[in-house]
Amino acid sequence: MYNGGKIIVGLIIFVGLFTFPIFYNMGKTAEAPKPNIDTPEINKMEKKQCVESKEWMKANHMQMLDQWRDSVLRDGNLEYVSSTDGKKYIMSLQNTCMRCHSNKKEFCDKCHTYANVTPYCWTCHIAPKEKEI
Repeated sequence: MYNGGKIIVGLIIFVGLFTFPIFYNMGKTAEAPKPNIDTPEINKMEKKQCVESKEWMKANHMQMLDQWRDSVLRDGNLEYVSSTDGKKYIMSLQNTCMRCHSNKKEFCDKCHTYANVTPYCWTCHIAPKEKEI
């Protein structure tokens, strides 16, 4: 192998430059944004509680919304019973969820941007108009 030493050194430099960003950023993550729950409807509540617990909603809200969609559109079921407190809610993104979480940009979009996900809710639903402050 002619110039074998130069080729090996070149390969080592290439691998080092190629993997540098991976090793440089290893273990570093940006802090997840805190959703802004300072809305008029939430501030009116004595007990600030969603349809399920905060931890459950963080982990499962998209699956719940998918189940709600299927249940309403396919089965005609409009009522959801919370497993947290047994309270009944109308299964509606716009009338149940967005009534309290009316600040879509601060509540929904901030976390979805951080997680790099594009929910398809607004392909069917009308995106809420937010008041400019």
